[in-house]
Amino acid sequence: MPYILQERREAISPNACAVPAAETAGELNYQITELINAYMADKVKNYACFNAIVGALESCKLEFYARVVRPYEDLAKDRNGDVY
Repeated sequence: MPYILQERREAISPNACAVPAAETAGELNYQITELINAYMADKVKNYACFNAIVGALESCKLEFYARVVRPYEDLAKDRNGDVY
């Protein structure tokens, strides 16, 4: 996770905009796509740009898994019993 300065977080947060939260997976995908499109708007469309986007998406995925999904799965395993 990129731990950027607080003032930059506030300035670029989607929560700072009047954009309602996605209600479905399709809407979430659309919002993420729009963020990517906005990021690419003034960039040269080349491997470095695309690699930066894929890298950011992968890092976000891994951070979300480590911070949200894994703890949830650990609780579910403790509650329901291990499969292995």
